Amino acid sequence: MSQTEQITETARDYYDSEDADNFYHAIWGGEDIHIGLYDGSNSIKEASHQTVLYMAKRLKNLKPGAKVLDIGAGYGGGARTLAREFGAHVTCLNLSTVENDRNRAMNKEQGLDDKVSVIDGSFDDIPCDDNEFDIVWSQDAILHAADRTKVLEEAARVLKKGGEIIFTDPMQADGLKDPSVLQPVYDRIHLSSLGSIGFYRDELKKLGFKEVSVEDLTHQLRTHYATVRQELADRRGELEGKISSDYIDHMLAGLKHWVDGADNGYLAWGILHFEKA
Repeated sequence: MSQTEQITETARDYYDSEDADNFYHAIWGGEDIHIGLYDGSNSIKEASHQTVLYMAKRLKNLKPGAKVLDIGAGYGGGARTLAREFGAHVTCLNLSTVENDRNRAMNKEQGLDDKVSVIDGSFDDIPCDDNEFDIVWSQDAILHAADRTKVLEEAARVLKKGGEIIFTDPMQADGLKDPSVLQPVYDRIHLSSLGSIGFYRDELKKLGFKEVSVEDLTHQLRTHYATVRQELADRRGELEGKISSDYIDHMLAGLKHWVDGADNGYLAWGILHFEKA
């Protein structure tokens, strides 16, 4: 098995696990499992939904009938928002069969299965045609790729000329001199590195994209992981029996590594928006 296949299998096994499924359903609300935008009063679920709206309003191609590919779509909350509120037709690509099954069920429950489709697969080998989509969308997923450049190449391939890619990703800070300070985070996600804003800028430029905007919102990463950690700790008793103690202990420790990394200036997070020339 290649390194790429090993990393893909590790990610799939994690997100397919009962503990992970129950955790994301209980703590995040089971729809938008990504970093939220906090205003001081909103919940994790509300903040996560706010990220979707904030990103969507930046897209000139997001019109009724627009074709969107959501890579690493999770439970499809973002896709349903794009379909329901903006009239887009969204294809969700995701490697977790458990998440994909829940995604399909919620699409049907919410009357959106005619606008949101779900494909089992990996974003480093997208099973879609060249020049098929108006928008490629991703939230906090590309970090899990063994070869992030390959993911961007695939996104470029399936986008039409003038198409847009918009994504968020937990990243290491540009200019980080000693990446080993993030080893606890790397160990948490079973990878050896993270991308950076500079990395994504350089790679997308090589692929012929022009930058529309890059918004550094690293403070939201810190707020998000601290909020999730506190919520999990506060609700631990309620969740015992649904989520194993080992998983909760591991998650509390892992979330603290993200908070510490942000506090120390080692991490970055933001919204990156580019257009295919």
